[in-house]
Amino acid sequence: MSELAISVENVSKRFHLGQDAGYSRLSESLQSAFSGWMGTKSNSDNENSSQEFWALKDVSFEVQPGEVLGIIGRNGAGKSTLLKILSRITRPTSGRIGTRGRVGSLLEVGTGFHPELTGRENVFLNGSILGMQRADIARKFDEIVAFAELGDFIDTPVKRYSSGMYARLAFSVAAHLEPEILIIDEVLAVGDAAFQKQCLGKMSDVANQGRTVLFVSHNMAAIKTLCQRALVLDKGRIASSGNVEDAINKYLGLHDSCAKVPVVKLEPCKYPLESIQVSLLNQGHATNRYFSGDQINLEVKFKAKTPVQQLHIGFEINSQNGECVIASSTRYLSTEHFSKPTQTGTVRCSLGMVPLMPGDYSFSFWFGTGHEETDIFHHALAFEVVERNIWETTAVPGHENSKLWWPTEFTFSVD
Repeated sequence: MSELAISVENVSKRFHLGQDAGYSRLSESLQSAFSGWMGTKSNSDNENSSQEFWALKDVSFEVQPGEVLGIIGRNGAGKSTLLKILSRITRPTSGRIGTRGRVGSLLEVGTGFHPELTGRENVFLNGSILGMQRADIARKFDEIVAFAELGDFIDTPVKRYSSGMYARLAFSVAAHLEPEILIIDEVLAVGDAAFQKQCLGKMSDVANQGRTVLFVSHNMAAIKTLCQRALVLDKGRIASSGNVEDAINKYLGLHDSCAKVPVVKLEPCKYPLESIQVSLLNQGHATNRYFSGDQINLEVKFKAKTPVQQLHIGFEINSQNGECVIASSTRYLSTEHFSKPTQTGTVRCSLGMVPLMPGDYSFSFWFGTGHEETDIFHHALAFEVVERNIWETTAVPGHENSKLWWPTEFTFSVD
């Protein structure tokens, strides 16, 4: 272990689905403890019996100092659970992990921030958690604020930050406070294109300084650009590990093997949402296949536990390698559309005649309230576009040099 940055040996993590982790009364806690000591099951145990779920199973790998390792896999593959274990947020059920040096993590937007504290106070809080001296944090402070572009808001409580502001500050803190190991989970899921490019550049700088980076992303282009090696998680196990190209091909193969269903219930959802169902339609009929020039329509049905104000829904269409091709959101609409509190509803979106080249694509969705994304579902719906003779000539759109075709018109005149 002395020469390794990270060592993971046969790590497994078990969860109990449906189990009530707490007790409403002291008597129930004592009853459960006494029943366990006697080797019997209480009525409370029977009522709260649960199904075991292994988020990780016998995962082993090693990371060298200064290495940039990509971790890829579908939703629910165990990526976030693995990173939480490496960040010491949760313990493995079995197995061992070892890390050498300080670990800086950016897992979920806002993780590690105290909402009542200002941005300035949270910077110093995170630095002290990493074991840094106040003078060292102060030396880096201006650089952190400049990178996050939050100079006017650094003394505002972070509970008033948008998700993009959260992400910028959290990434800047994690990257600039010089941990020996930097763990990044889907930093590119929030923020605009300029911020994403800025993050990739900073992660590359961190790696060039000899520090270790673990990078989770659904963007295969980013994985290919940044990482020296990658591993693929599938259903809690390592499906592939090694060369980045081979790992991406394995991941895309797992993605293609999943059934293309035109209607999907996205779960689990975070509070206040209870359930979300998304349908992919063509002329009112559910489908996962379109011909070039067809009209794509989405139907989103949602139900909340309590009335939601300022609900917003967004999506992006991803190419097969995870790049965003088209994106939109209800945030672009007048706020009056979603300003009234509502508990159930249906949102319909017409994309019109989408100019996608023939190939395989997927929809990713996000849902939120106000300025916060509560739920993000990557590659939730897969579909294909089949070529068609759009211009009624012998030619069909080629896709060698373009991701999109456009219904352009040409005229010719003799001078």
